[in-house]
Amino acid sequence: MSKVTIMDHPLIQHKIGIMRVKTTSTKEFRDLVSEVAMLICYEATRELPLADIEIETPLMKTTVKEIAGKKLCIVPILRAGLHMADGILNLIPNAKVGHVGLYRNEETLEPVEYFCKLPADSGDREIFVVDPMLATGGSAIAAINLLKKRGISKIHFLCLIAAPEGVKKFTEAHPDVDIFIGALDERLNDKGYILPGLGDAGDRIYGTK
Repeated sequence: MSKVTIMDHPLIQHKIGIMRVKTTSTKEFRDLVSEVAMLICYEATRELPLADIEIETPLMKTTVKEIAGKKLCIVPILRAGLHMADGILNLIPNAKVGHVGLYRNEETLEPVEYFCKLPADSGDREIFVVDPMLATGGSAIAAINLLKKRGISKIHFLCLIAAPEGVKKFTEAHPDVDIFIGALDERLNDKGYILPGLGDAGDRIYGTK
């Protein structure tokens, strides 16, 4: 079953609290998305495999640790996931980046795919799919379906805010994918928005509403 990790770090909770305020500016909201994503990623990478390598310090040779294998790939779900990816790249600048484009049909609430572009060696990497909101779970499930169809198996999902309904649906659909959540909220409203939430993350990031 999926391991669901809900962040309890004071910095994450403080920054998400600011993001929830409706008068928080577009610039500040955008910066906070990147900052919180970086902090969540710090926790999500805790169990990455390590390998020993020999290096030379200014004083002597020694053995140090490095991340084993082909490292990481960040896959934001467009468009709101892009600023989460920016924050993670500040922490892991050598990570590769793929993109999955999905939008939610406002009548059916189901995801519609319009774009998927991944690095050629994604199957050899630890994949971190990122999207600010896990609401109904539809978009996240669809994005990971796309990755699995391409033979990718080492997948993790990171989000800022989640609803219990979305977490349940996600873990049932992808019990092999661990989830890292900034804050678990109360519920969804009848339009599929998270309550208390923070509004539409994409609109608040880009100032489009």
